[in-house]
Amino acid sequence: MRILLGDNEIREGVRRLGREIQAFYGHRPLTIVGVMTGSVMFLADLLRELTMPLRVGVIQARSYRNSKAGKLVMNAEFMPQIAGRDVLLVDDIFDTGQTLFELTEQIDCLRPKSIRMAVLLTKEGRQKVGRNPDHFGFEIPDQFVVGYGLDYRDAYRHLPYIAILEEPDRIAAERMAEEAERGAVAAV
Repeated sequence: MRILLGDNEIREGVRRLGREIQAFYGHRPLTIVGVMTGSVMFLADLLRELTMPLRVGVIQARSYRNSKAGKLVMNAEFMPQIAGRDVLLVDDIFDTGQTLFELTEQIDCLRPKSIRMAVLLTKEGRQKVGRNPDHFGFEIPDQFVVGYGLDYRDAYRHLPYIAILEEPDRIAAERMAEEAERGAVAAV
């Protein structure tokens, strides 16, 4: 693994994003919806940077399975009421943009006053939708990254930094995932 963004860089980027979002909304109430599970570390740190009245919830959306893009699966059970409210959708990374684009379309059907997107990372040249995030922390090269909430087969989310996942790390994560699956089957 090669570290791309250290914990101090991330912390400073989140502070900068917090100031930017605070300046945009001022002291208007804001409903923040974090996209689980990848955004959890970013969401928690971003919330600490904001001073306006907040409502916070999460939505579970997954478009990746074993590092390949697929059909969006969504669970909005823990999303707060958003009709007539300013909504900020928070996610870890804007890769192709498909996940956030589909989520904003679905959330828009719930009639929020406004909906904007904030992401920690956006990848150079990967966007496949006509909308970019309204707020982003860092633009990164088109490489697979892990850490600070980002995972590969549920590994590496806990890292306090963001790193480029190289082939030996992928192989190790594959082995861990296979062992975990075998252990789960044996336990049944």
